[in-house]
Amino acid sequence: MIIKDKTAVITGAGSGIGQAVAIELAERGVGGLGLIDSSDSVINVARAINDRLGRPIAEAVIGDVTDPAFRTHAFDLITDKFSVPSICVPAAGISRDQLAVKVDKQTGKSIVYPIEKFREIAEVNLIAPTYWALETISRIAEDRHRRGLTSWNPDEGIQGTIIFLGSVSSHGNTGQVAYSGAKAGLEGVAATLAKEAIHYGVRCAVIHPGYTDTPMVRALGDEYIKKNILPYTQLRRLIAPEEIADAIYFLICNSAVSGQLWADAGWHPTA
Repeated sequence: MIIKDKTAVITGAGSGIGQAVAIELAERGVGGLGLIDSSDSVINVARAINDRLGRPIAEAVIGDVTDPAFRTHAFDLITDKFSVPSICVPAAGISRDQLAVKVDKQTGKSIVYPIEKFREIAEVNLIAPTYWALETISRIAEDRHRRGLTSWNPDEGIQGTIIFLGSVSSHGNTGQVAYSGAKAGLEGVAATLAKEAIHYGVRCAVIHPGYTDTPMVRALGDEYIKKNILPYTQLRRLIAPEEIADAIYFLICNSAVSGQLWADAGWHPTA
């Protein structure tokens, strides 16, 4: 897929991998960027990109990615300003780590992972990415219908690409019963949409980053990172967000690549 002059939507674009992807696509010639985040830090990201390129290609949109009305509003705004989005990287994510079951030594009672946290993780990390992807596919499908096009023909070239942010934790990781479950769920979503969305010329794939130097990972604390991550990573360091962004760009542009790409720097969950 040639991204030049295409419009992309990136959630979680205010920091971390989302921000790095926004900068990567901007420098690669994308025509418009819808940068979505719950934090107003995304305004600074959009401003920095526009200043760097000398033209207004990035639009910041602040809101809750789990809110269907906000999602519709964001797509309407981005479409009106640029064009129908054909690239979607739903990178917004959160973690709420806690053992699934732990016994309180004082009371002898077990503490079970709170269902409210599980639902929150599922909403942000599984359901929201799925529906930002579905919105992208539906907009492309409607645009094709308006132009009198039906099922996609390979001669047209790829019409759109969805890249989901999975995780090495999708194979299971201590303390991440909800996070691991949500990220593993994206594999099933992507595999299904890859079969369905190609009817409209849209590809779907998943990238599984390892521990990346983002605010979410840094929140684990330097001691945890030093003890539990770095010794088991071949690079002996956290992955740079720019390295993940480069891999995402590769996934977007190389139509022969399907399924999942592991960008883990050799780190794998321990038994």
